[in-house]
Amino acid sequence: MAKERILQVKESTITVINQNGNDFISLTDMTAGFNEGSGLIGKWITNKNTLEYLGVWENIKNPNFNYPEFGVIGREAGINRFVMSAGQWIERTRATGIIVKAGRYGGTYAHKDIAFHFAMWLSPEFQIYLINEFQRLKDDENSRLKLEWNLQRILAKVNYHIHTDTIKENLIPNEITKQQAGFVYANEADLLNVVLFGITAKEW
Repeated sequence: MAKERILQVKESTITVINQNGNDFISLTDMTAGFNEGSGLIGKWITNKNTLEYLGVWENIKNPNFNYPEFGVIGREAGINRFVMSAGQWIERTRATGIIVKAGRYGGTYAHKDIAFHFAMWLSPEFQIYLINEFQRLKDDENSRLKLEWNLQRILAKVNYHIHTDTIKENLIPNEITKQQAGFVYANEADLLNVVLFGITAKEW
């Protein structure tokens, strides 16, 4: 799992984690600035409209979603004594859009789509701030990736000239043909790449 990232939304510090290549946002952190705290998650997930949304999301995104059990939950929802928790939702339907974690970064996390839905339920204003801050985080990450990619290209170009000059000066005999020299360049360059970077030019 990738390192946790942080969103600062108004007075709330919200953790974002990567789960199987997807961003999951802490619902627990999102409730910190509201009076009822994490108890709001239980109220939200017990809501019939919330369950309808979660069911549609899981049915589209999750091939292992237990749709028949979701139908049972749908019939139960709305009854006064009906109660649902994130853990029960996951256990009963094999849902993947919400996860419950223990430990240092414990709490209830949801896929960004679902987290934005929860934020709207908490407060439309809060949702707008959350989306803006999340987009800023993604823009920063994309800028960093582009910078790293450009740096790798520059390093590869510099290394290429160092490799070819070294091979030409020290390893190419004068009496071989141009085609044979090409094979020597390729073999020696790959050897240097493996020694220096642990991968061949093709793997790079």
